[in-house]
Amino acid sequence: MGHPEPFDLRYVAIGNEDCGKKNYRGNYLKFYSAIKKAYPDIKMISNCDGSSRKLDHPADFYDFHVYTSANNLFSMAHQFDHTSRDGPKAFVSEYAVTGKDAGTGSLLAALGEAAFLIGLEKNSDLVEMASYAPLFVNTNDRRWNPDAIVFNSSQLYGTPSYWVQRFFTESSAATVLETTLQTNISSSLIASAITWQNSTNFNTYLRIKIVNFGSDIVNLKISVTGLEPNSIQLSGSTQTVLTSASLMDENSFKEPTKVMPTQSLLENAGEDMNVILPPHSFSSFDLLKESSNLRTLRTDFLSRSSS
Repeated sequence: MGHPEPFDLRYVAIGNEDCGKKNYRGNYLKFYSAIKKAYPDIKMISNCDGSSRKLDHPADFYDFHVYTSANNLFSMAHQFDHTSRDGPKAFVSEYAVTGKDAGTGSLLAALGEAAFLIGLEKNSDLVEMASYAPLFVNTNDRRWNPDAIVFNSSQLYGTPSYWVQRFFTESSAATVLETTLQTNISSSLIASAITWQNSTNFNTYLRIKIVNFGSDIVNLKISVTGLEPNSIQLSGSTQTVLTSASLMDENSFKEPTKVMPTQSLLENAGEDMNVILPPHSFSSFDLLKESSNLRTLRTDFLSRSSS
């Protein structure tokens, strides 16, 4: 590709959304065989979706794309729950809420995407990579909606979808914990829990992320089992919430921070705690814990809604 020196190329995707076309499988196998013979360490990515059925050709990864409504993407949080763990891994290389739900970057779109990402996080033994497809857009040459970061010659801002990405910054190096939702309104909630370590001060955190896709306030009781007594520190535990007055609220050059996360101290942090989830919100609870007390953890959620 014109590069003067060899470089560390680790993945090659053969085609783009070509699965099902007349000659794709035959051409794919020719490329796969030739590249594997010359570069056996390069991981090959098929265009064909292996989440619902096994592929009929060899691959290290399969590419998964989805552009849909907020409701559909929220429901797709369970897309990979029952996918076979044998065979290639999944690369979710393009996903976003599009159409009327998205506008040019709405809170509604961001919440649907947050739920989908929680589902990917909970299936991270299978979904090895994910990337939000529309990353940048120049507002003077807009050809796609929505995008994560909007800019012109002198300004920029992140859409609500960008801020959702920030909630998952530490997920790549984290340990995913078992979680259960014991509630009669679980159809509007999705949650995950991870442990992660801050690379700056090496503090260890238990992070619980929850999307409330419904229109009611939810009073949630969170119980964490598997911790040693008094291992959660009150000082240093925080809660971060992404929400806004209207589901279709967007950021703009005039109001670049209209929809963005707000962080506050979590004063009742502990193994058992009650939290309030605003309607149409994405919340993250970071519990500072003793590093030496890492054990097998389980997080249970009991909730009731109120208007």
